[in-house]
Amino acid sequence: MRIFYASDTTPNPAFKSNLWRNNLYLPLVDLGHDVIEFEYDLRATFSNLDKTYSDQNRFIETNRPHLSRELLRQIKRAHQKQPIDLFFSYFYDACVLPEAIEEIKALGIKTVNWYCNGSYQLHLVSEIAPHYDFCLVPEKFRLEDYRRMGASPLYSQEAANPNIYKPYDLLRQFDVTFVGQAYGDRPAYIKHLLDSGIDVRVWGYGWQQFTGGLGKFSKASVWKRYGDILRKLLTIEGQRRAIRHLAARLQPAVANSSQPMNVRLPQKIVGDILSDIEMIQMYSRSKINLGFSSCGNTFTTDHRILQIRLRDFEVPMSGGFYMVEYMEELEEFFHVDQEIVCYRSAEELVDKIKFYLSHDDAREKVRIAGYQRCLQDHTWHKRFQHAFKSMGLE
Repeated sequence: MRIFYASDTTPNPAFKSNLWRNNLYLPLVDLGHDVIEFEYDLRATFSNLDKTYSDQNRFIETNRPHLSRELLRQIKRAHQKQPIDLFFSYFYDACVLPEAIEEIKALGIKTVNWYCNGSYQLHLVSEIAPHYDFCLVPEKFRLEDYRRMGASPLYSQEAANPNIYKPYDLLRQFDVTFVGQAYGDRPAYIKHLLDSGIDVRVWGYGWQQFTGGLGKFSKASVWKRYGDILRKLLTIEGQRRAIRHLAARLQPAVANSSQPMNVRLPQKIVGDILSDIEMIQMYSRSKINLGFSSCGNTFTTDHRILQIRLRDFEVPMSGGFYMVEYMEELEEFFHVDQEIVCYRSAEELVDKIKFYLSHDDAREKVRIAGYQRCLQDHTWHKRFQHAFKSMGLE
C-alpha cells in the first residue's frame, strides 16, 4: 500500500524525541508499505494548538492555510507520480483546514487520523475529525463522543515497536523508578512512597519544581517555560484558566491519596529529562517501573479520567517489570498481576512494591510474562494490520 504520512516526531515539541516516528512511521515501513513523508517542519505547528489562546490563535490563522496548501501540493505531486492509497496523519484542528481533507478524499485517497489525547482534549480535533474517513481512537470511552460529532472512529489501542523498545543487558541498579512529567497526583504518590521508606527515583520535566531548585535543568529552559506561562497570563482566557486551576488546587483532591499543596522532594531522587534510548534503558535498569493512569489534573474532580497509555506497552515490551494504577480496560490487554501488576490505592502500591522487591522470583516471572505478551499481541505492526483490515485496506 502507498501511504502519505504526516506527523511531528513527538507529541510534545518541548522534548527532543522521535516517539511518534518510532511508533507510527517505522512500523508502517516495516510492514512493507511505500511510505511518503510530509516534508514540513511541524515543530512550530505542534507548539501552537489551542485557539483559545490569542497568541496561538494568531499563529494558527496564518499557519494553517499555508500548511494545508503545502500538504495538498505534496500529496497531489506524489499521487500523480503513483496513486496514493492512504493519507495517514497525527493532526490537530490547528494543523489543517477541513477543506484540505475533503480535497484529499476527492482524489480517491482514504484518510485516517491518529489521535491519543481525546480523553481530556477532544475539542482539539473536533473540527477536522468528521472530515476524515476514519479516526483511530485509543480511548474506548470516547468512541460515542466521536460519533456524536459526526466522525467515524475505529477503536485502536496504543502499542510499542519491538525494534525500538527492547530489553538491555544492564544492572538493575534502582529499586523503583518513574520516567515522565510531573503533574496531577504523581508528585503526591512519589512523596508517599518516600515517606513509606521506598527508594524511588524520578526523571522528566517538571520534577525540579518540587525540590525547590533548578538542579541539573538548564536555566534557559526553565525561563522559557516561565515566559510561556507569563504570555498566557496576559490573555483573558489565560487568566481565566489560571483562576480555574487555582480554585481546583484549593479543593480537596478526590484521589487515592491527598495532593499536598506543597509537596517537597529531595534533590537526590530527581533526574533530568531522558533521551528516548536513555528512557528505554532505564526500564532495564529498574527493578520496578511505575505507571500512572490518571490524566492531567482530573485528580481534583469527582470524576478522575483514567486512560491506557503508551507506557503500559512500552515498559513490558522493553523487558521491564511494570506496576500501574488499575483500570478495567487493562484487563483486555494483560492478565493483571500475572503480566503486569496493578494497584488501586497508594497504600496498595506501597504493599505491592515491598512484596515484589523482596520476592525476586515472583517479580521475574511477571516481567518475562509481560514481555512475551507484548511481543505476541501488542506491537504497532499488529495494530495497523487490524485497523487497515477494518478500513478495507488489506
